[in-house]
Amino acid sequence: MVDVVVVGGGAMGSAAAWQLTRRGADVVLLEQFGPGHGRGSSHGSSRIVRLSYDDPFYVDLAAAAYQQWDELEADSGEQLLTWTGVVDHGEQSTVGAMARLLSTRGHATDLLDPAEAASRWPGLRFDGPVLFHPRGGRAHADRTVAALKRVAAEHGADIRHDTRVEAVVPAADHVEIRTDDETLLASVVVISTGAWTASLIGDTLRLPALTVTREQPAHFPPRDRATPWPSFIHHQVGTPTRGSATPRGTYGLSSVDGVKVGLHAVGPVVHPDESGTGVDEQRLRALQDYVAAWVPGVDAERPAAAPCLYTLTDDSDFVIDRVGPLTGAAGFPGHGFKFTPEIGRIVADLVLTALILAGLAA
Repeated sequence: MVDVVVVGGGAMGSAAAWQLTRRGADVVLLEQFGPGHGRGSSHGSSRIVRLSYDDPFYVDLAAAAYQQWDELEADSGEQLLTWTGVVDHGEQSTVGAMARLLSTRGHATDLLDPAEAASRWPGLRFDGPVLFHPRGGRAHADRTVAALKRVAAEHGADIRHDTRVEAVVPAADHVEIRTDDETLLASVVVISTGAWTASLIGDTLRLPALTVTREQPAHFPPRDRATPWPSFIHHQVGTPTRGSATPRGTYGLSSVDGVKVGLHAVGPVVHPDESGTGVDEQRLRALQDYVAAWVPGVDAERPAAAPCLYTLTDDSDFVIDRVGPLTGAAGFPGHGFKFTPEIGRIVADLVLTALILAGLAA
């Protein structure tokens, strides 16, 4: 029997395995797909890293995560973050609230008018106040997940891909993890399976309803490779969205694959096993129309679609909870990746507490 089985090898599960193994836990990580797969929410070359929220909880959590990113980069010997700064623009009340909150939390900001911003970032068009904060940019998603697994393995984790978990069954003094070809026994279990969370654990954990959607951002080639690109969020009045914790509207950032742009949380509800891999031409055209109007620095007629799954709660707040030997973490897609190594630390704290309560750890 092992100390901990982590079910789910995306960003959060891999971060939990890293944080647990570096603190001495015996860990097995089980992932249903192969390394670097594109079926979930943790793949691709880029995710926004930022401090700009209108909720102090998320501002402070992002700042704490930056410390853990530093530790992960030191442990892995890889550069995973690129600091380009972040621009929030559009709806005046939202941008103003973010600017005030960042200032009260001691984070450097610039508040610019549209003309000033356009002179600094000619690849974008602005229609309202523009908030810039330099301590932000992007994370390389694929490299991050691979680095987390590699350093977790270096600290002793047993990483197993292509292993689908069929059931997680708590018993009197252990938990059974039934896979497609064996049953493992663990003292405690972490479940971080993204879009598959609800179907795997049902009502076992006190998780709110999780809605899975298929989103379709795309990469666009820049017209001039010398154009500077911050990560950016356009807060638009009346844009459809599920919840308020994440910014309304559209997001974008540069990457090795071009300039990635996406409409936030507007995709159809899907089952993760049946979400498909094709391109929705109508939704792609809507994205191209936005890009043509607001991102003049790219070629809107040459998109490369990059579909992914969102798994959101009704208010877009993610959930981390422990019930006895089970710890669940869910609801991150849409704005969670920036917190990855800090979420791993929080989950590890919960798991180690469970081991202590069971008398299995000092």
